[in-house]
Amino acid sequence: MAAKKIMVLLGHPDKSGFCGEMADAYESAARAAGHTVERMNVGEMQFDPILHRGYREQQDLEPDLVRFQQLVTSSDHFVVVYPVWWVGMPALLKGLFDRAWLPGSAFRYIKTKTGKRTIFWHRLFSGKTARILMASGTHPLLVRFLPGNVNAQLKWGILWFAGFSVRTKWFGPSENIPEARKARWLAQVRELGRNGA
Repeated sequence: MAAKKIMVLLGHPDKSGFCGEMADAYESAARAAGHTVERMNVGEMQFDPILHRGYREQQDLEPDLVRFQQLVTSSDHFVVVYPVWWVGMPALLKGLFDRAWLPGSAFRYIKTKTGKRTIFWHRLFSGKTARILMASGTHPLLVRFLPGNVNAQLKWGILWFAGFSVRTKWFGPSENIPEARKARWLAQVRELGRNGA
């Protein structure tokens, strides 16, 4: 197995819970297997998550956002670990993508000869892979049955849109997890880390 350059993003603002344990397990197993791993924790990053003028005006990127862009660009494999809150991702994680996932950094719209933007785009991360590790307080089957695909925004609207081939692993219910079950889940995460998957 060829070693990969892996970027791990912990999307939970607090790294002390199960999502933090998953990120730690993936990172340590990947390093032990010879992969190069970079990691950022969204709760430790310094940036304004709000697009105050939408995309009508350029909002200068803080250093942590520039570093995030650089690490994702230089990686072969991008891992995002996050909790499902209100059938979506935490606001801070969404704000990170709102601010950093920009035309020219993750995708580029195709323009006509006159410079007018078309509906088509170049996916600048084509050829890269991504892994989403999610945890929810509700059982994943129940969440899928009631509100639908809560992972669609990140998987399709953000990562696939930019060119990633994406796979998801979803754990739940993840509150008050029996130790034996947590150990099994973390073993699965370590196996993914070893394989760079």
